[in-house]
Amino acid sequence: MKKVEFGSQIAHVGSTEELCVSLADEVEKLIRERAAEGKMAILGLATGKTPLPLYAELVRRHREEGLSFANVVSFNLDEYEGLGRDHERSYWAEMWVNLFDHVDVVEGNVNVPPSEPEDAERAAGEYEEAIRAAGGIDWQLLGIGGEGHIGFNEKGSELESRTRRVELAKRTVEDAADDFGGVENVPTHAMTMGVGTILDAKRVVLMARGEGKQEIVKRSMEGEMSADVPASFLQKHENMGWFLDEGAAG
Repeated sequence: MKKVEFGSQIAHVGSTEELCVSLADEVEKLIRERAAEGKMAILGLATGKTPLPLYAELVRRHREEGLSFANVVSFNLDEYEGLGRDHERSYWAEMWVNLFDHVDVVEGNVNVPPSEPEDAERAAGEYEEAIRAAGGIDWQLLGIGGEGHIGFNEKGSELESRTRRVELAKRTVEDAADDFGGVENVPTHAMTMGVGTILDAKRVVLMARGEGKQEIVKRSMEGEMSADVPASFLQKHENMGWFLDEGAAG
């Protein structure tokens, strides 16, 4: 894996396997250090196809190398509205299928924004408070959408935004159509951590794979910081890691 300069930003560029090993090393180091101190490791996690190889590597380390998740508290970035936890496309379900069912995490330590809140504004505030009560997120994983969204912070999301209910952009809905068997089945709203919430994390890493992400990665890393490309605000973070495969790095 190599380091490549993109304007003022530096990216780690390599194969998917190299990226996942490097990111898993960071997670393992954090978990083991916190365990040695008798503390919890607070992870911010993402869903989608991009992090799946990373989750597979973490599961392998649990099974083959004894990496325990007993001292992990997790907060997921976002969740679709209206699906409920039992729906196979809910992010709650996807996290258990792809990671949590295969490690020794304590279920009560897993946090995903509610899919069916009675009061969305109150639920969003409670999610923010839960993150604060845990001591803040130590390590936040991100992917990136085609128009630069992080979490479900769509175009127009401001730097100071916090966890909230959002309407999904047309492109976001269209991109999810195959997973839901048609665009008409994709939820139109979701709950997401805000840009400000994400930037509060002590360490933020963004993983991008494939040539389809090349242009938006370039705009996010080198372009002007703007709500038009919410991922561009990541340039402000003092402990930001960009992890790109050759296709995304161009």
